[in-house]
Amino acid sequence: MPLLLFLAVCGVLLWGYPVAFSLAGTSLIFVAIGAMTGLLEPVQLNFMAGRLFKIMDRSTLIAVPLFIFMGLMLERTKIAEDLLESMATLFGKLRGGMGFAVTIVGMLLAASTGIVGATVVTMGLLSLPAMLKRGYKPELATGVICASGTLGQIIPPSIVLVLLGDVLANAMTEAKGQGLETDQVASIGDLFMGAVIPGIMLVVGYMLYIAFVAWHRPKDAPAMEIDESELRQAIFRAIKSLSLPLILIVAVLGSILYGIATPTEAAAIGAFGAILLAIMRRQLTLKRLQDVMQSTVKTTSMVFLILIGASIFSLVFRMYGGDEMIRHFFTELPGGLFTALLIVMIVMFLLGFILDFIEITFVVVPIIGPVLLMMGADPIWLGVLIAINLQTSFLTPPFGFALFYLRGVAPKQIKTAQIYRGVIPFIGIQAIVLALIAFWPQLSTWLPAAIN
Repeated sequence: MPLLLFLAVCGVLLWGYPVAFSLAGTSLIFVAIGAMTGLLEPVQLNFMAGRLFKIMDRSTLIAVPLFIFMGLMLERTKIAEDLLESMATLFGKLRGGMGFAVTIVGMLLAASTGIVGATVVTMGLLSLPAMLKRGYKPELATGVICASGTLGQIIPPSIVLVLLGDVLANAMTEAKGQGLETDQVASIGDLFMGAVIPGIMLVVGYMLYIAFVAWHRPKDAPAMEIDESELRQAIFRAIKSLSLPLILIVAVLGSILYGIATPTEAAAIGAFGAILLAIMRRQLTLKRLQDVMQSTVKTTSMVFLILIGASIFSLVFRMYGGDEMIRHFFTELPGGLFTALLIVMIVMFLLGFILDFIEITFVVVPIIGPVLLMMGADPIWLGVLIAINLQTSFLTPPFGFALFYLRGVAPKQIKTAQIYRGVIPFIGIQAIVLALIAFWPQLSTWLPAAIN
């Protein structure tokens, strides 16, 4: 019955119904079926009200609307435009220089805005026509833009890491209630620290691939002709464009990494700092503030509504004994934790074809999280692996969201097949980084341990 419930939810989602209502509605239908057939006692649903109130009362989730507000406000201040123009000039003399510039700007935007859709669209509008004009191969140009735009999924402060940290903290509490003896915690701050090195590895991997293409096939990534006066102006513009955003990034991430502020407090600092930055850049108007606030409310409402629907699904799944079924299945597998983790990563990768990262975080992680933690998985290591896996789903054809974002703003001469071919090498780079972290957990756990 639990497996049938899961398949029914997937079927309803593929039918095109909203995620939150699909999760909650299908689960309640299965409750009615269970009550009529005697498989369930409806009295078990009495726990639902308290469970939902407890979810909405979590102080850590306040960071979600604050980080969303921060990202949207920074995105409206046109930081990306200034950064792309100056960075493209700085690296333009190098073969593949514009690819390097897009990657670095994607990293900086990930650490400041963390909004994948806005980053991909902005860089697609600004840099893709310029790269094509200078002779870049369409596959390379589109692949770099899509991959760099998804860095906001793993580089903190990331909404994915905030949601994952909250879900894994609850999974750790549940695992301890089932007998897990450990002093480990799964805080959002630790997850932020654990994602720093993997995020840098992805950036380095992208740049090494661009450098290889520029060396092996120079015509695919040619250099630009730039005179010394343009270069000096670009240096000045880069310093001017980077200074204020970097101060904000350091203030937000530094306060979390060194324990000065909680992620929620740091998110409040970031939201306030984004407003100040917009004022200093003379980009803050009443209309723009209203647009940012409305977008923040819409996105936050969507996240929390999905969270409520996923919580109902999770409770009904457990009422049917789904958690015991999952635990028994994983513990009986040969190879222990490694085999179980491999299966989970493959399943989550495949689910990324049809589900958004929010649904996967709220639906799958609460089910498999306690089981993997009971089997000995480090919570930070597990969270980083899941985050990179979810990032890969943004690039995977044919339903990767980053591909849709770029397709919507790309020139008509760019074919969809070229975008799909362009992201394949970057999916491979992400898979390599994922494998490295799986085999060497210290890549994600060393920094949190060192700082703590």
